[in-house]
Amino acid sequence: MDTIRFSAPCLFGIEGICADELKRMEIQGVAAENGRVLFEGDESTLARANLCSRYAERIHILMGEFTAKTFDELFEGVKKLEWERFIRRNNAFPVKGHCISSTLASVPDCQKIIKKAIVDRLSGKYGIKWFDESSAKCQVQFLIIKDKVSVMLDTSGEGLHKRGYRRDSTTAPIKETLAAAMADMSHVRPFSTVIDPFCGSGTILIEAALKALNIAPGLRRRFSAELWQSIPVEVWSSERERAFDLIDRSAEFRAFGYDIDEEAVELTKSNAYKAGVENRMRIEVRDIKDFSSDCERAAVITNPPYGERLLDAEQARRLYTVMGKKFVKRPGWSYTVISPDDQFEASFGRPADKRRKLYNGMIKCQAFMYFKR
Repeated sequence: MDTIRFSAPCLFGIEGICADELKRMEIQGVAAENGRVLFEGDESTLARANLCSRYAERIHILMGEFTAKTFDELFEGVKKLEWERFIRRNNAFPVKGHCISSTLASVPDCQKIIKKAIVDRLSGKYGIKWFDESSAKCQVQFLIIKDKVSVMLDTSGEGLHKRGYRRDSTTAPIKETLAAAMADMSHVRPFSTVIDPFCGSGTILIEAALKALNIAPGLRRRFSAELWQSIPVEVWSSERERAFDLIDRSAEFRAFGYDIDEEAVELTKSNAYKAGVENRMRIEVRDIKDFSSDCERAAVITNPPYGERLLDAEQARRLYTVMGKKFVKRPGWSYTVISPDDQFEASFGRPADKRRKLYNGMIKCQAFMYFKR
């Protein structure tokens, strides 16, 4: 089969991390752009990226890109694409997407035109006029920004942040992909010790453990493209076997999680068990005022409650002041805190050694990193 082009949408601020990860997977043609990473490969690449990417939100097959200012241009551009490579005569192929700052501004109208163009193309290839769409779904996605059309097939189904371990969560949890990126920014390794004093539902600790042990985040879930007739079943089984073989069972990683809420502590334990990393965790009820540790080296990574989430701004800033007193400079220790508060450093008591702009859902945040002695 000819080379397949892919697009992996990701959270703003972590495109470079996502690109580096794909390169480590021996994937070719990797290029980071705003909000996505492009790459190329074959069916095995498709399966590997879905199973193993910690930072991508989805894996799309990038069917094509072109400029369209009229519905005729949109129709002809979509019709030229090789939909028969992936969509069989009985597959469902619904269409959804977005139009941003474009001449073609009506999403429903664009949906209809794109659907009609795909039907026209497949009718000619399969010699049929009616598609019952009774088989596996091949979700068509489109994005039109400033008249540039990108048309894709979604291979993931549910977003890749849904690893399968977090059935329940506390209020306003951090997204798994963002938690994984924070672990990367904190240089979590197989020998690391990670501490989260506001563990919530345990997402940061679990993502750090999965990274340290090199456990592919998608091993406990399924993907929509697994049901496509165009992708051999053997591809998925082979890539799953590869991912299992790469697990680092000798890693010395350990994690400590604390929360003032007993329910959150029990939830973290439950989610860690579902993720298969509970034996690496020690989770306790503890207030930030009582934070202490005798670990020689540790990475504190945390998403404390803040004004737009669980506390009002003044309460959050008082909390940051306590954190600043407890998170003291120590050889071998680092602290990474995510917050949307521009005044975080003033409340914390000292400027960060490094800052990075990120998004927690739709909330613009920064990761404040402290690591210098």
